[in-house]
Amino acid sequence: MTTTRTSTPRHYLMCSPKHFEVSYEINPWMDVTRATDTARAVRQWENLRATYLAWGHTVDLIEPIPGLPDMVYAANGATVVDGLVYSAKFTYPERAAEGPAYQKWFADQGFVTQTAAETNEGEGDILMVGDVILGGSGFRTAVAAHAELAALTGREVVTLELVDPHYYHLDTALAVIDSDPASPLIAYYPPAFSAASQAVLAARYPDAIMASASDAVALGLNAVSDGRRVVVAPGAVDLAAQLRERGFEPFGVDTSELLKGGGGAKCCTLEIRRAQP
Repeated sequence: MTTTRTSTPRHYLMCSPKHFEVSYEINPWMDVTRATDTARAVRQWENLRATYLAWGHTVDLIEPIPGLPDMVYAANGATVVDGLVYSAKFTYPERAAEGPAYQKWFADQGFVTQTAAETNEGEGDILMVGDVILGGSGFRTAVAAHAELAALTGREVVTLELVDPHYYHLDTALAVIDSDPASPLIAYYPPAFSAASQAVLAARYPDAIMASASDAVALGLNAVSDGRRVVVAPGAVDLAAQLRERGFEPFGVDTSELLKGGGGAKCCTLEIRRAQP
């Protein structure tokens, strides 16, 4: 019997890729010798934004800053839990200015912000699943940031170690499909994680969707779900089939130009979670 899924309204922050290019290499997807098409990146991004708006979600925009081509990957800019903003503190100097830019945007909108003392790359490595926060480590985010976030939010933060440099952020190896605390569901690619972290995931999420290698290499796990509809990379055909079997509606949205920088739909989408009334 297929479970009936329910969409819930979401609030996102996005940043146009009008300055997008690959001018440096900080992950295995980036190749400065490979040409990028900024206009195509903008068209793909606009289509992603239009998809969210068509579904009734709210999308705010932050103005892109020249010289920060990766600013389009808004999910890396901060983490918002219960209306509290935990700033990003990037590993690589090429992206360092993005953290303060995103923090200023939130402060200007009236949010309470907390400047991170520990290295973290926002929702790239910090994902909420129900009442629990999953924290990625191994490449970009320090384990100490997980403790800092737990103290700040009062929520449990579960550390997961990433071991494959192609899946350098948690949101490239794991997707939150249903964030309902009563029935949380994730999809993930086991080889991206250490054996110990695979055991943690298996114990906590025995009903999780297991992504195939082809799903992972298409960056299919860099997906965005509203509880019923799921934006996925068109190449993630196995994942899409499994989502349908579970009662979800996968929608293929092409972000292949942005993949040249190592990001997909989720990387471009920072969720703003306000405190519940």
